[in-house]
Amino acid sequence: MAGRIDETLPFHPLNIAVLTISDTRDETTDTSGGTLVERLTTAGHVLKGKAIVHDEVDAIRSQLRIWIEDPDVDVVLTTGGTGFSPRDVTPEAVKPLFRRELEGFSVVFHLASLGTVGVATLQSRALAGQAEDTFVFCVPGSTGACRDAWDLVLAEELDSRFRPCSLVGQIPRFRGICP
Repeated sequence: MAGRIDETLPFHPLNIAVLTISDTRDETTDTSGGTLVERLTTAGHVLKGKAIVHDEVDAIRSQLRIWIEDPDVDVVLTTGGTGFSPRDVTPEAVKPLFRRELEGFSVVFHLASLGTVGVATLQSRALAGQAEDTFVFCVPGSTGACRDAWDLVLAEELDSRFRPCSLVGQIPRFRGICP
């Protein structure tokens, strides 16, 4: 049986920060970060921060470390820098911060986006992992990819009512909520 949302269970909102990684976007043109913010707040989660940094390893790590060290941030969603252009360095910046990589996220994201963009999904180096007690999900910078990542993967995985169990039960303040 596939997973499902159990509406009889309480919803536990997560505190989520959104990081856009781009050399060209600003607050007025950041539709990808805006899509993630809209989706997470509509789902009932709390936006704990939003930032835009350039495609530079130090800039990415610096902002991520701020949120990873903040006990009020449960999850960080990044958008951008996961492709193959010379400036795309998100995986190189983020992987060293992980104590555990969540390899399955990349697999599930690619399966989901295969249905919307076809084999072009191969051009993404989407990834996720746990840095300290914070989960970090890195998705491509297109608005469509952010929509696919949230609607087809993250909406359920970050919903405490998802069964058999969501990732929420692995976050310290929610440990023990999964049966």
